[in-house]
Amino acid sequence: MNPTMGTNTQDTMHGSIFVLLKRYVENTYDYSTWVRLLEKVGIDHTYQMHEMYLTDELFAILHQAAEDTGISAYDLMERYGEFLVPDLLLVYKKYIKPEWRTYEMLLNTEEAMHGAVKKEDDRTSPPKLLVTKQGPNRLIIDYHSKRRMCGVAVGIVRGIAKYYNEGDYVVVTRMTDPFAERVQILVDFKKQ
Repeated sequence: MNPTMGTNTQDTMHGSIFVLLKRYVENTYDYSTWVRLLEKVGIDHTYQMHEMYLTDELFAILHQAAEDTGISAYDLMERYGEFLVPDLLLVYKKYIKPEWRTYEMLLNTEEAMHGAVKKEDDRTSPPKLLVTKQGPNRLIIDYHSKRRMCGVAVGIVRGIAKYYNEGDYVVVTRMTDPFAERVQILVDFKKQ
């Protein structure tokens, strides 16, 4: 557990993140696990898709889940990020070109996906991503967020590769401290 995660008490996140976290917990474990997590952290409301909720609630749930499962909060965020991909790509399908695969999807995430998120609901504040080409087989992703949730980003990258059936040849490596505000992620594309 990292004490620096979730320290901005006034920061809020879109309800979809919480609703999808609930779906992840229920899918991975069961409904009663979700209920127990909320009880343990003192949350007594139901998350709604289009509302905003305190980011600290998400961290409280993640840290409790880490404690209960013995899986680190970072690893849970990665797994959750990977789980999110099919839903995210379905919701934002109109912003994705059909010919895109993992490489193009990552190159266009900031403009297409995060731009779409902000356009759909201007209350949202997704992390800032700077994706740089390092040749035809390598991308460098600079992740910037005060929320320090790069595990979700790494999981999403892996989930995108899996979604496009490219998981066997896309290698994702986090290059810096996972709980920093700025994290560098290396994505290598091996020959098929």
